[in-house]
Amino acid sequence: MNYSKNIWQQLKGISKVEFIRALEKDGWKLDTGFDKYSTYRKGSDRRVYIHYHKSKDTFKNPKLLKMLLGATGWDEDDFKRLGLIK
Repeated sequence: MNYSKNIWQQLKGISKVEFIRALEKDGWKLDTGFDKYSTYRKGSDRRVYIHYHKSKDTFKNPKLLKMLLGATGWDEDDFKRLGLIK
């Protein structure tokens, strides 16, 4: 998914905690959580896997963040509703 420069500038700075809060706010449920790895589900066919390490709260790889955002199916209106962008 391609995002405008303005949107991407805001999204690329989100933390994993902010991303997880947005998932939960949007109705995603934690399915399994093992140590540093969690699976969030919405419905029966949508899944997002998050590798979480407490000391590494940011997404170092922009491609990973784009992949996760694409898996959620969120658009610009969703990003605003969830508080990820202004």
